[in-house]
Amino acid sequence: MNPTPNRRTFVKQSSLGAAVLATGPLLASAKSLAAVAGANDAIRVSIWGCKRRFRPIVEAIAAIPNIRVHSICDVNAKNLDASLAIAEENLGYRPKTETDLRRLAESPELDAVFIILPDHWHAYASYLALENGKHVYVEKPCSHNPREGELYHGWMEKYGKVIQMGNQQRSAPESIDVIEQIHGGVIGEPYLAKAFYANARPRVPLPQEVPVPDHLDWELFQGPAPRRPFWDIIEDYNWHWYWHWGTAETGNNAAHELDIARWALQVTYPEQVSCLSGKYHYPDDGMNVYDTMDATFRFSGGKAIQWDGKSRNRFATYGAGRGVIVYGTEGSAFIDRNGYRIHNRNGQLVSKRETAEKVDGTALGGAADSTQLHVQNFFDSIRGKAEQNSPIDEGSISTQLCHYANISARENDAPILLDPETGRLKDRKLMKKYWSREYEPGWEPKA
Repeated sequence: MNPTPNRRTFVKQSSLGAAVLATGPLLASAKSLAAVAGANDAIRVSIWGCKRRFRPIVEAIAAIPNIRVHSICDVNAKNLDASLAIAEENLGYRPKTETDLRRLAESPELDAVFIILPDHWHAYASYLALENGKHVYVEKPCSHNPREGELYHGWMEKYGKVIQMGNQQRSAPESIDVIEQIHGGVIGEPYLAKAFYANARPRVPLPQEVPVPDHLDWELFQGPAPRRPFWDIIEDYNWHWYWHWGTAETGNNAAHELDIARWALQVTYPEQVSCLSGKYHYPDDGMNVYDTMDATFRFSGGKAIQWDGKSRNRFATYGAGRGVIVYGTEGSAFIDRNGYRIHNRNGQLVSKRETAEKVDGTALGGAADSTQLHVQNFFDSIRGKAEQNSPIDEGSISTQLCHYANISARENDAPILLDPETGRLKDRKLMKKYWSREYEPGWEPKA
C-alpha cells in the first residue's frame, strides 16, 4: 500500500509532471510507466547515511510508486533518530534502523542501496552492496582516490548492476535541453567551459582530541580509513576538510560543475591539470585543505575546462553562486541549477529556460526537483524502462578530475600530466603517492 504523500511531496509531483512532458520518455515518471507496463514488484531499498542529503532522497523515494524503504543506517544515534522521524513523515511508515551497514549489505530483503556517507566510505560501501547483489546509488564524489574511481568501471562489468552517482543535474530537464542544443551546434564548436562555485564558509575550530561521545560508533565511522583518535569537530561536516576522510571543496562541489562542463565539451580525461590554490581565509583555523582553487584542465583538440572554486568568498563573479559557462565559436551558454541562457557571439540573449522553482545552489542538501528526477531515473533503469542519465562511468570520470586537481594542490600546485586514454598519471612517483590510499587492514575495496 502506497502512503499518502504529504503536501510538499504533492507540490513536487505537480511541478515534476510538467518537466516530464518536456523531456520525453527517458524521464517519464515511474507511475506513468507502471500504468503502461503493468504492475511491478516493489523495489526494496536501504539508505546508508542519515545527514543532509537524507531528506531530499527520502522525499524523492516517497513520490515514486512501488518503492519500499526497508531500512536506514547511520553510526550516529542522533542522526538515526532524527532521520527516522523524517522517513516516517514522508513515507507513512517506520523503516528498520541499523548502525552497521555490513549487516544490511548481506540482507536478502534488499534490492538497492543509497549511499549518503562521508567520502572515504563511498567506494567501499558501493563494493559491499554490489558484492551482495544490490543496485547502488552513491552520492558524489563516488570515490575518495583515483584507484577507487577506476574500480567502478570494472564493477559495472563484473556485477551487471545499475550504479548511479548523485550528479543529479544530469537528470534536470533544463540541463538535458541545453546540452542537446550545445551538441547540436547552437553556440558553434564549444572549446572552453568555466565552472565555478562561491560560498562563505565560516572558520573551522581547531580540532581537539576528546572521548568518543556515547551516541557515535567511531570505529564504524572510520571504516576504511586508518584508525585515529576522535576529534571533536569531525562528527558533523568538518571531515570534508581533512584528506584522511574528505576530498576538499573540489570533491565536495566541483564534482557537479565539472561534470556538466565535461558533458558539454564531450571530453573524458585531460592531458594536463594545473592549479593555483591556497588557504587564504582564517589561515590559522582547523581546515587543513585549501579554501580557494583555480584549476585548468587541458584536453586534446584544444579544449579546456577551468574551475574557479571559492569556499570562503561569496562574491558572485559570474552572477550566481555556482554554475558553468560554456564558450563556443558562435556564442556561449550559461548553465546552473535554475536553468540556462544562450547568448550569441555579440553577447545578445538568444534563448533561455528557467526551472519552475528557484533554488540556492550553495545551500546544504542540494536541489530537490533534480534529485527527484535522478532517483526516478535510477529506479526506471533498474526496471529496464529507461537508459541511465548518468552511468557510473560518467560520474567516476568527472570525479577523477577532482582528484587530479587535488593532487596538483597537494604538490604545491605543480602541473599534473596524464595519459588521456587511461586517465592515469604519467609521473610514477605521483602514482605511487596519490593513486590509492592506505586502508585500515581488511577494509580495502576489491576489483
